[in-house]
Amino acid sequence: MRKSGRAVMSIMLAASMVLAGCSGEKQNDPAKEIGDENVPGGESPTVSAGVDGDDTEEGDVEGEGKVEDNLNQGNIEADGETDETGNEVLSEEQKVQREQQMAVLTKIGRGEDFHTEMFGENVYVFSPADDAAQVQGILDRLWSAQEKNQFGKERYCVYFLPGEYDEDISVKVGYYMQVSGLGYLPDDTQIKTLNCDARWLGGNDNHNATCNFWRGVENLRVNSTVMWAVSQATFMRRMHITGLLYLHDNNGWASGGFLSDSLIGGMVDSGSQQQWLSRNCNWNGWRGSNWNIVFAGIPKGKTPTATWPNKQYTNVETVEEMQEKPFLVYDGEKGFGVFLPALRTDAVGTSWQEEGEGSDTKLPEGEFIPLSEFYVARADRDNAQTLNAALQEGKHLFFTPGIYDLDEELCVDRAGSIVLGSGLATLRAAKGNLCMRVNAPEKTVVAGLLFDAGAEKSPLLFCVGNGEEDEGGLTGENLPPTLLADLFFRVGGARKEPTSVDVCAELNSDHIIGDNFWVWRADHGDGVGWDVNTAENGLIVNGDDVTIYALMVEHFRQYQTIWRGNNGKVIMYQSEIPYDVPAQSEFMSHDGTVPGFASYKIEDSVKSHTAIGIGIYSYNRDAEIEIFSAMEAPSAPDIKIHHVIAVMITGNPGITHVLNELGGPLNTPGAKDMVIDIP
Repeated sequence: MRKSGRAVMSIMLAASMVLAGCSGEKQNDPAKEIGDENVPGGESPTVSAGVDGDDTEEGDVEGEGKVEDNLNQGNIEADGETDETGNEVLSEEQKVQREQQMAVLTKIGRGEDFHTEMFGENVYVFSPADDAAQVQGILDRLWSAQEKNQFGKERYCVYFLPGEYDEDISVKVGYYMQVSGLGYLPDDTQIKTLNCDARWLGGNDNHNATCNFWRGVENLRVNSTVMWAVSQATFMRRMHITGLLYLHDNNGWASGGFLSDSLIGGMVDSGSQQQWLSRNCNWNGWRGSNWNIVFAGIPKGKTPTATWPNKQYTNVETVEEMQEKPFLVYDGEKGFGVFLPALRTDAVGTSWQEEGEGSDTKLPEGEFIPLSEFYVARADRDNAQTLNAALQEGKHLFFTPGIYDLDEELCVDRAGSIVLGSGLATLRAAKGNLCMRVNAPEKTVVAGLLFDAGAEKSPLLFCVGNGEEDEGGLTGENLPPTLLADLFFRVGGARKEPTSVDVCAELNSDHIIGDNFWVWRADHGDGVGWDVNTAENGLIVNGDDVTIYALMVEHFRQYQTIWRGNNGKVIMYQSEIPYDVPAQSEFMSHDGTVPGFASYKIEDSVKSHTAIGIGIYSYNRDAEIEIFSAMEAPSAPDIKIHHVIAVMITGNPGITHVLNELGGPLNTPGAKDMVIDIP
């Protein structure tokens, strides 16, 4: 949910609607061509209790003061001394450590510009041995370039080698930026300050985060309080934040979001977030609720006890099966590699802490795969032919940041392949082709990529499996799982010419674990309109035993999601019906007999399915449209739906029912209704 040419808003925050333009403009390399100026902050209003009122539920934790007043809580002060000239005085141990750090930079071939030949100019690699002022200058210039660069072409990844960094270093994360530590554990790489605010769109009148897409942070310890005011297509993974975590900028609009495998020393304040999924985390407490806040695998006693219909909290006690997303590491003996975490079952809490109370860390379970087993792709030199050649040679793929225009599909034909993107690496269809087809899904991982539709219509952008048995005859849950993590899909918005695809993603294989999807037909930006950026469906699932955590699908011209496989499961779903339907005649389902298309369609042939924490919203901007039901599901003993909410945000009516013929109608701005459980 965002406000910008798609002007909608949280009805629990305000009753009026504000239209604000979301526009991105191209930036040159910020490290080379933009000055050192910092982006001003500005005064902020006082943080209030949750948006539903001033009362705090059992399990919530109170906080006081402005967000900015709390952003330094939990800081660890430096112990170092300085001489009479102000230079740092190093102990003998520190001198040895500094020499070792410098030796690492020599070993990896990092130049004075903080780049390496292997990763190219879109990747910055920092060391604790670096001059803090130089590092901060680059970080400031990246933020200046990327803060507003919503549909720009630039992509960046900032890696911090393990160690503790100067407390003057402060990171702000803009569009198409990934900031990550290179240790095995979050605590291996420590910085003082990291934030993402939301001042560029709404200014000081409304700190609007609803367009803060496409960015992420991973595998760091931040020794202070963090503001992470974001919406969809973002990720915060494997983080240790010693202070508080604000998921909003002083209660400005926000529509996220995803947090996983992280430890927060203080409370998490979701504030105005309309929906959010937190998976396998630990914290001191949680405050804030709005439409659909979902927890999965959080230790007992750490989530609010209130639940629907009074407070929209949904708690899933354990995560039945999960493999965390792989991540780049630097090992002092082995060099660069990708760490592939082991599969966990019945998981509660983070993957890198000992069980029980306390925050003792443990070495992660999994496999270090040397980077020599990967083909390191760079957008300035690679194309579909070089990438497919590397796959055929048995290499994994590591995509550095950039936009890869592909004139043929990438074919992942080897089981156990890893395809890992960094810095929101983007695969764009150039000739009406798929971007990627996974033909051997067993134990294969695809993660960290943005798929973009092209001007020539594609049938699909991404496809997993062909629905047939593997060579060993395994199907369903007996098949080794496929992991799909942090995958984002976009149709329109970033190009002036029309774009088109039939369906963004199709999952045909059995036993897939999905973890954080945003599938988006653009409602704002360039090249946007009912007949301009065309796409019928966002996601189709044909395989059995497919589970997706944090599935967000929006604005497609028919069903947003179609589910045909058995034993599927979705934990937290967010969706908006398209804003730009021109007339009811253009939006009729069931062979033209039912008004409107449901967002989430479970086919009548499905015998077993579980959906938990479902939020579906409408904003009929351009015409009065009836949507007969926000969600459709067959009636069967093993079809289990838990906590569905439908909201008519504003605009024209309306939604007749929430689920099948239950709930509703919703015909006035701000109207909402819920279905708690079926059966």
